[in-house]
Amino acid sequence: MTVRRLPALCGLPVLAVLLAGCGIRATEVPTDYGPAPSRVRCSLAEPDVSTRATPGLPAQVFLLCGSSLVAVDRTVRAPDGASDSGRRVLVAQGLLNELAEQPSPAEKEAGYTSDVRRGITVTGPRSGDPEDTLRLSTDPDDLTSYALAQVVCTFSDSAAAEGDGSVILAGPADRSARRYTCTDEVRSRPGSNEPPADEVAGG
Repeated sequence: MTVRRLPALCGLPVLAVLLAGCGIRATEVPTDYGPAPSRVRCSLAEPDVSTRATPGLPAQVFLLCGSSLVAVDRTVRAPDGASDSGRRVLVAQGLLNELAEQPSPAEKEAGYTSDVRRGITVTGPRSGDPEDTLRLSTDPDDLTSYALAQVVCTFSDSAAAEGDGSVILAGPADRSARRYTCTDEVRSRPGSNEPPADEVAGG
């Protein structure tokens, strides 16, 4: 004996048409996307003072976030009695130390990182160097492109340099110093664009 179910089946397309006509659209795509992100990437909700409330010279360092360099506020120690050359070196060392520190919890949450490693030191010019040369204990060529971009852009935008968007760097070996420039391309794509560098004559 055959049970007739055709009328019920034939009614399904009609029901679908009626639903569509009423503005109801069936979907199998889930609509629950979870909670919205609590913080926009590379944007701090408010100034982070939890670990930076130390006396000193206001400064900025460039950290990595996404594929770009982003400036964040810091303070570095620079004694008033230091000479211009000595003050420049102290500021540079303070900035290096800040770059080598782990970002604060708030900065980590916003996506900030640093490619500069601990232990790098800086000294002033040697005989024959331009007077504003900063010599690193690690050769600039041995830094990653990200770390070099961080150092160059941080130094060139600080009291460690002359304020013209460039800084003169050299390594520990007896080689010519070079003037590195922080450009818009370096800040936006530090992994693909190393800071332009030109050898400079001694002072």
